[in-house]
Amino acid sequence: MHNGRFVIITGLSGAGKSEAVRAFEDLGFFCVDNIPPTLIPKFAELAAQSEGKIDKIALVVDIRSREFFDRLFSTLDELEIMGVEYEILFLEASDETLVRRFKETRRRHPLSAEGGIIEGISEERRKLEEVRRKASRTIDTSSITPKQLRERIKTGFVKLSSKKGIDVIVVSFGFKYGIPIDADLIFDVRFLPNPYYVESLRPLTGESEAVEEYVLRSRVANSFINKLYDFMVFLLPQYLKEGKAQLIVGIGCTGGRHRSVAIANRLADFLKNRGYNTTMEHRDMDTPERLIE
Repeated sequence: MHNGRFVIITGLSGAGKSEAVRAFEDLGFFCVDNIPPTLIPKFAELAAQSEGKIDKIALVVDIRSREFFDRLFSTLDELEIMGVEYEILFLEASDETLVRRFKETRRRHPLSAEGGIIEGISEERRKLEEVRRKASRTIDTSSITPKQLRERIKTGFVKLSSKKGIDVIVVSFGFKYGIPIDADLIFDVRFLPNPYYVESLRPLTGESEAVEEYVLRSRVANSFINKLYDFMVFLLPQYLKEGKAQLIVGIGCTGGRHRSVAIANRLADFLKNRGYNTTMEHRDMDTPERLIE
């Protein structure tokens, strides 16, 4: 049967599925948007008959399919019987973010014909909960840009043969803006010396040499970073044994501009040097660009 990548993209309305499809297209995937679940097995058959010409497939299935959506699980069972190895990418966002996006675009939520946007979102969450639990990967797009979403998709779905079998995303952030809710691990570095209170360092970021030197010059900082390295060296092989494909590590300080950036960069460099496919995101370092629409 089909032996390439077979990805089913689903998730909440307004969470960024259109942006995700564009990312998969850029990666050379054959993409179909809003395909009824009942047609997915037939599509898999046609791909198998293409003699390798269609070996990377990404299909969007969401609540727009209405009566077809309830048949998704029977379709997934059929794919398993056919021997098709599929992955599910589930996109989500916070209620506040989704409401804002719908208001900004003046679109109506597909399930809000009788009620408001928030009622439609709540109903959709309920309908998709079982699908979310079955997902291979879940991405929360509440606080990430289109570029960051594309990078996460590239990290997760383009395998590099020289890398180890787990993708690590290191995210620096500011607690004042909220924690990344899709993070697997959170490390709070607000105990480190704060460059914000040094007038010459305040305008800079944790990517500057001066800020990094200031943050890491203390014995406590060096002890922490070494313990963090040791912890990750121990932890990542354990996740690999359990079959985890992606790990998101959040490093947080107050504003996400100085300390978290410096530590996150050090951690990302360390993991890359040990052969892990590692992506770096500085969520709050600069004024955020346009978020997912």
